[in-house]
Order: sequence, then C-alpha cells, then structure tokens
Amino acid sequence: MQHIKTNTINQQPTTINQFKGFLNTPSIWKQTQFGIAQFDFPTVDLSDFSPAPIPKNLRLGHQMENVCKQLLDHSSQYEVLVYNLPIREGKQTLGEIDFILKDVATEQIIHVELTYKFYIIDTDISEPLHQLIGPNKRDAFFMKMKKIKNKQFTLLHTKAGTKALADLEIDASNLVHQTCFKAQLFKPYKIDTIQLNPLNENCIVGYWLRLSDFTSDSFTANEFCIPNKSEWVLNPDATNSWTSHTNTRLIIEQQLLKQNSPLVWMKKSDTKYEKFFVVWW
Repeated sequence: MQHIKTNTINQQPTTINQFKGFLNTPSIWKQTQFGIAQFDFPTVDLSDFSPAPIPKNLRLGHQMENVCKQLLDHSSQYEVLVYNLPIREGKQTLGEIDFILKDVATEQIIHVELTYKFYIIDTDISEPLHQLIGPNKRDAFFMKMKKIKNKQFTLLHTKAGTKALADLEIDASNLVHQTCFKAQLFKPYKIDTIQLNPLNENCIVGYWLRLSDFTSDSFTANEFCIPNKSEWVLNPDATNSWTSHTNTRLIIEQQLLKQNSPLVWMKKSDTKYEKFFVVWW
C-alpha cells in the first residue's frame, strides 16, 4: 500500500540540525483556524535517530518534505501510507498528495499537507492576514492557506483522487484532512510588538529591513553570515563562518540587484545572535 518516491542520485550528507530545526519550528496556528485543522506533530526521540542523506539541489520545501518523512518514519505514533502521490487524470497531473498517515493507536487515516514557509510581516498592508508575504513578494500566507483548503484537501475527493486511493486500498471517505504548516516570521525592524491573532506569535524569530537600515551604526560593528537556503531552518551559532559588515554589504547588494532578499545572521556576541531579511523592494 505504501507509495514512496526516492532519489538516490546527487545526495548530500545530512546533519541532525536540520531535523532539530524542523521540529523546533512552531505551527503558524494552533488547533483549528480558517476551517483547517493543524496536525499535531508527534514527539520524536532523536537519541537513536540516524538521518538518511537528502537529495542535493532540492528546493527547500522538498527538503522539508524529506525531513518530515524521515521523522514520521521514526515516530511510533504514525505509519506513513502515502508520500508524494501524484493524482492524474489521463496524462494530466492534477496535483500531488504530500502524506497520508495512519494513527497506530486509533487507526484514523489522516491526509496531511506539509508547508514550511518564511514570511515577513508587512504592516503597510491593511488586512492582517494579508500582511504575511514571502521576502521576495512571490508568495503570501493567505493565498497558500486558501490553496490548501480549496484545492489540496478537495483533490482526494475528485474522481481521480478517489481512484488513486482505491488503487492503494484506502477509503477516501474514511480520512480527515490536516495541515502541518510550520513558519518562521519576521516583523518590521524596530517594531517591538505586533498583533498576529489568530496566528502563533511564537513563530516570530527575527525582523526585516532595507539596505539603508543595514548601513546604520546599529550594524557596522557586528559580524555576519549569509546562510545558504538549506540552512535557513537552523539557528545561528559560534560554529558558523562569520565576516565583516563591509564584506556582507557587498554580498547583500549583489543579491538585491537580482531582486533576491537574502537572509542574514548577525553575531552580536558569542551567545547572542539575530536573524533578518534585507528586502530588495
């Protein structure tokens, strides 16, 4: 019954930190909001967990799917029945199902759509739920949430979706839909408090600013690191390679010219770090 997509080509060594980063990232809302139930991720004991390599050059979202799959496999609470199942109608692919799980204790079948996002909070936008946007303005929380509810959840109840599950001996009428929606949020620079209700304020991990802010005296004396995208889920620490404000500014300027908003880690001391996006727009 299990549908597993694997890729053994171009794999890279995987550290446990990416898995810890995933587990430590809060859900963007708790319980049920917007008519969507949040998946309660199981407690996973990492003391006897050995991560398998993750295919190299995957987009971060697909890396997180791989991380999530390995953690669920290691959990005793769920059995993974389906992973990355394409739903096709003839030669056309209508969409893809992230996970279908079985709760081992209750035998409840759960369809879980995974999302891991980095959003800045743009308070210049009047509607609070529309304020969460990607740092490059290419995606938005509200649109993603609507897509999950109106497209990804309904896909399994189409004729093609029901047939795909029937082929795997899964009854589409006997499942519940949930999302595992994890996010790191970045508030505007120099804004201390922000109202996120009904979203989870614990998701706020940093701030965002523009290049003019970065050139101020508040930043010039510190050291910096620009992580690659697969490291975005991690927390900065002393083991990272740090460089000066001058060198970092040159890299940032190059990124901004490409209309790319880099994530930057700042080392204020050996124990104090901050992270922020410098936006191009």
